[in-house]
Amino acid sequence: MQTKLGRAVILVDDYDKAFAFYEKNFFCKKIHDSTANGQRYLHIAFSDNEGIGVWFLKAEDPQKEKIGTQTAGQPTLVIYTDTIEKLYKHIQSNQVRVVENMVSTAESKFFQCLDLYGNRLTIVELAHE
Repeated sequence: MQTKLGRAVILVDDYDKAFAFYEKNFFCKKIHDSTANGQRYLHIAFSDNEGIGVWFLKAEDPQKEKIGTQTAGQPTLVIYTDTIEKLYKHIQSNQVRVVENMVSTAESKFFQCLDLYGNRLTIVELAHE
């Protein structure tokens, strides 16, 4: 039996603003954008692997109160990079709120920031072996 992760879901109030944030700061691309039965389906990817990504889902009442708090302050996404210092400077230049500055360990470097809704994102570069 084979299983794999396809999409994580992030509640949003505006599809285009959400995509603009992730495109500008994390270089994401749209991999699916369609509308059916009044529902928009906007999926993004962080890399060329289109099998794994994020599905933005527009929150409706009473879900709206959950926007930005889906994980109760814990990380919503862990994003891996191979150029963390460059990405750190990039998001700072875009005024993204960093909530935990860069930490270096023997295994990794990481920092945490918030997306436009307040979802906590952990950005990680693993140490090269």
